[in-house]
Amino acid sequence: MRVVVFGGTGYVGSAVCRALVEQGHQPVAVARRGPVAAGAELAAADARRDELAPLLAGADAAINLIGIIREEPAQGVTFETMHVAVARRVIAALQRAGVRRLLQMSALGTRPGARSRYHQTKWAAEEAVRASGLSWTIVRPSLLFGGGAPFFVMLQDQVRRLPVVPVPGDGRSRLQPVWREDVARLIALALPDPESVGQVYEVGGPRVYSLDELYDAVGRTVGRPRVPKLHLPLGPLMAAARLGERLPGFPVTVDQLWMLTEDNTTGDTRWHRLVPRPAPLEGDL
Repeated sequence: MRVVVFGGTGYVGSAVCRALVEQGHQPVAVARRGPVAAGAELAAADARRDELAPLLAGADAAINLIGIIREEPAQGVTFETMHVAVARRVIAALQRAGVRRLLQMSALGTRPGARSRYHQTKWAAEEAVRASGLSWTIVRPSLLFGGGAPFFVMLQDQVRRLPVVPVPGDGRSRLQPVWREDVARLIALALPDPESVGQVYEVGGPRVYSLDELYDAVGRTVGRPRVPKLHLPLGPLMAAARLGERLPGFPVTVDQLWMLTEDNTTGDTRWHRLVPRPAPLEGDL
């Protein structure tokens, strides 16, 4: 299959392109710039502005991985633009090009009425996909680890540098990290799979961690098996984040605090039909 991968050079996209090549497909990575995974082509384009339908000429399917975890409004990078508007542009391009198959990457925790704008806009994108008339699949991964995952790189840096690590809230929120390579493999295998059409897969790793336990797991990778922690009340943190999140370099946003302090787990194992043995967190931190 010739597969157009929107966001195909990013943290997830590079892994997805590699997985597609391993399965014998020809990925075309749509991004503003490279590099691309070995065996993939680059179609340089900005999905916010450029005409996308011509990029789909000769394609059998498309994957939309475009998303952000933090907004940069001055650069036109907002959740509404990157999650909702881009998804609608991708859908319209597929419809014009006559390409029927679309796999959309969303996020675990996406639901109507979510507190975070991140999840709210992911839900709006999902709704556009469901209403598209295309043959769609939605994948909602939990927190991703492996391959230099930005969140875990940040945690490792904190655990190495700080004698006491600040933890938002009470540290009891439950998270279910999943290996990036497992998600990439799932996407590559689900794309040509007839049973996956019309499915929403919630994708979590084999173990659930409290936020405190997650810090300790990261600590073990740097020789600090029990990390001293200072639990910070959520109210003052939220107030500070509301004031500072628009400043370059401010460490956390309101959305990120909401997502770190609410449970983000799933009991969905249907995807194990395609990826039977998800990797544990300790295997690739």
